[in-house]
Amino acid sequence: MAVTATDTHRAIRAVFKIESAKLIASLTRVTRDIGQAEELAQDALVAALERWPETGIPEKPAAWLMATAKHRAIDNLRRKKLAEQKHAEIGRELEADQAETPDIDTALDDDIGDDLLRLIFTACHPVLPAESRVALTLRLLGGLTTDEIARSFLQSEPTIAQRIVRAKKGLTQARVPFEVPYGIDRTVRLASVLEVIYLVFNEGYSATAGDDWMRPALCDEALRLGRILAELAPSEPEVHGLVALMEIQASRFGARTGPNGEPILLLDQNRARWDQLLIRRGLTALDRAEKLGKVKGSYVLQAAIAACHARARKAEDTDWTLIAANYEALARVMPSPVVELNRAVAVGMAQGPAAGLALVDALLSEPSLKNYHLLPSVRGDLLAKLGRHDEARNEFERAAGMTRNERERALLMERAKG
Repeated sequence: MAVTATDTHRAIRAVFKIESAKLIASLTRVTRDIGQAEELAQDALVAALERWPETGIPEKPAAWLMATAKHRAIDNLRRKKLAEQKHAEIGRELEADQAETPDIDTALDDDIGDDLLRLIFTACHPVLPAESRVALTLRLLGGLTTDEIARSFLQSEPTIAQRIVRAKKGLTQARVPFEVPYGIDRTVRLASVLEVIYLVFNEGYSATAGDDWMRPALCDEALRLGRILAELAPSEPEVHGLVALMEIQASRFGARTGPNGEPILLLDQNRARWDQLLIRRGLTALDRAEKLGKVKGSYVLQAAIAACHARARKAEDTDWTLIAANYEALARVMPSPVVELNRAVAVGMAQGPAAGLALVDALLSEPSLKNYHLLPSVRGDLLAKLGRHDEARNEFERAAGMTRNERERALLMERAKG
């Protein structure tokens, strides 16, 4: 069967999605400008779309893209006749790469792990708002187009494009160095990196709005980024904790929805449909994290909670006492009303619904939970177990009015009917 131009274009875009993060990372190292690096990478893609349908896909497509991007960078520098010392140094480095490194594959692989790590830490810098960090990370490291990001988060394409542009400008204006920080700066920045990856995963796992209960593509991107980070930062227990948490949660995808896309709650899921390979990967990552750190961080503790569910063959086998204890430890590490609400659920399962309801009622005046639909949802569940059905119905209806996800609203209204 003859290869068509459409087939070639599809193959080019697939190669670019795989290689773009490495390409941008390496180019950022030499240009010290994320925006310029992305433009050069896009130029290389355009060149591939023009050339490869005629010449065929080269034997080493990633090396071809890198060489093309570097040549474009040199041409830009020569054309603009930049005289500043910084640009002169960049030009010399690029030309040295061209003159002294005939094996482009070697140049591409040189420090590539360090470059990717620098790019992750730069894109997730806390100087940027969280939503900008997410958009920029998915654009540069996830390889998603602006349109794909916009559709994933139910935002307009211009809104996402503006966020990405502002993020690049913000990094430039703040003079954020392209580096992996050390000491306390690294701890702060690593927390930001992990936060961004988990924000992406959570939006895919339980969509905040729209008609779909889940958006698996976002979870896939977050998992991919987490796995990359785990290879680049093998001695960081919280990185492995986050990967463990995402692997275990992702293992439930096949059981989380019914035939028509309706949500199925954790305790009602058919556990035979859980992905055992992902569970094993998650438990391995959790074991690695626990061996690395004596004190368990927030992601390691959350992974330990997820592991309690993963190890239970049947819902009734779940060790809710251990889960409640882990939530208590999590509340000390990461104090949060949401953590307390989750602890109330675990206590309700371990000690009975009355004990859980007492903890939930203590949160009713918490301002940050005022519009959080899971507060009345959890309260409704505990009230129903206590036989207080009229009160439970009111809580489920209130929760349904708060959520912006249509699937979740339908589930809550169904529960309100008893």
